[in-house]
Order: sequence, then C-alpha cells, then structure tokens
Amino acid sequence: MRKTEGSGPGITISCMAVSTRRRPWLLDFYGSAIGKKWVMATTGIVGLVYVVFHMIGNWKVYLGAEEINDYAEWLREFPEPLFPAGTFLWLARFGLLVALILHVHAATVLTVTNWKARSVAYESPRDYLVANYASRTMRWSGVIVLLFIIYHLAHLSLGVAHPDFVRGDVYHNMVAGFQSWPVVIAYSAAMVALGFHLFHGAWSMFQSLGINHPTFNNWRRRFAALLAIVVVIGNISMPVLIVTGVVS
Repeated sequence: MRKTEGSGPGITISCMAVSTRRRPWLLDFYGSAIGKKWVMATTGIVGLVYVVFHMIGNWKVYLGAEEINDYAEWLREFPEPLFPAGTFLWLARFGLLVALILHVHAATVLTVTNWKARSVAYESPRDYLVANYASRTMRWSGVIVLLFIIYHLAHLSLGVAHPDFVRGDVYHNMVAGFQSWPVVIAYSAAMVALGFHLFHGAWSMFQSLGINHPTFNNWRRRFAALLAIVVVIGNISMPVLIVTGVVS
C-alpha cells in the first residue's frame, strides 16, 4: 500500500494505491460450485475406470493361482526396465488417492452448501423427493463405499484384517479371505452401494461436464445402468463363488 499527499491553497490531496493479488485460476475455478461439480465428474471418471479395470484383473482368479499371481507381479514390475519396479503402481496409487480426496472434499462442500440453501421451502413434498432422491442416494452410498475402501485395503492389500494373509500370493489371499459368509455379505452390500453410486454418478457426470442433450439422454441412462449392473454382478460373483467352493 502506498500513500502520497500534496498540498495547495486550501486543499489536501491524498492518493491510496492498493495492490491486490488474485489466487491462481484453478483455485478460483474450484472455489465455485460449477468447478467442484466438474472436479467431481473428472475424479469420478478416474474412479470408474479404475473400478472396471480392477474388476477385470481380479477375474483372473477364475483362471487359477498362476494367472492372477503373474498378473499381480506384472503390475508390481511394470514398466521395468524403463523405470524401477513399482513406479507405475505407486504413481497409480498416488493418483487415485488425490482423486479420492478431491472427490470427497468436493462432495462434502457441495452437500453442506445444499443443506444451507434449504432455507427456501420446496413447492411440495413430491418435488422435494424427486429433486433430492439421486443426491441423497449418492451421499449414503458414497459413505458406504468410502468405508468399504478402507476395509478392502486392510483386508486384501495390507492384510491387517485378513485371517491368513500371505504377501504376494493374491490367489491365496482372495480364497482364504472369502471363506466367511459375513465377509461375503459385507462385500456384497458394499457392491450394491457402489452400484447405486456408479449409476447416479455415470448419469450425472455428463451433465456436470456440459454434455447434456435430449437426443442421447436415454443412452446416458442405459450406459449408467449397464455399467452399474456389470460392476455389481462382476464383483459379487468372486466372493460368492469362492465361499460356495466353486473357486477353491
């Protein structure tokens, strides 16, 4: 801040110069509701792609121990010898963690903002239900999925919640980890919640990114429904077939 003064016959002039700094445009963009919805959509796409490829990789359990363990070893070694072993895996983990944090933060802030905006009553209870069914489903399913991610990491990645964890033996860890019906039921319930989350997320992410037109809205809904069904059935099939002895 700079202040200059000048004097003349019966007059005093004071000039104030104030320098202001703008935040980086990315922070300004994220500070808006549109920016947070865009971030939720893009990080949701990252999570969606990961869920699909993670499921496909886990399907190798149906091909036997050698297939899925070799696949896990390839993930740990790729892209050796171009980069040290584990580079790709840790970069992927870091990217997924950042995407998860941004997704949860944006969702939390938007939810709190929405709660504060409810000081204006809706026209009717029916309008309230229709307008908020998807968002309320996203909230509880999102919380369940977040808790499941923590348990899943403790169960099959870190082994702290596993009865007989063997590091590096993915096939053994999956088969031994799904010998309990309560664990299978918990996984199945979490996958149902994930299905709801994916359906509403896949449906709304196009609108958040500005891709919204009546001509392909039906395709958006079909894509979202098909994606959710495939992920739910595909992920539930593994623990169910293991606990029933089909995969042993």
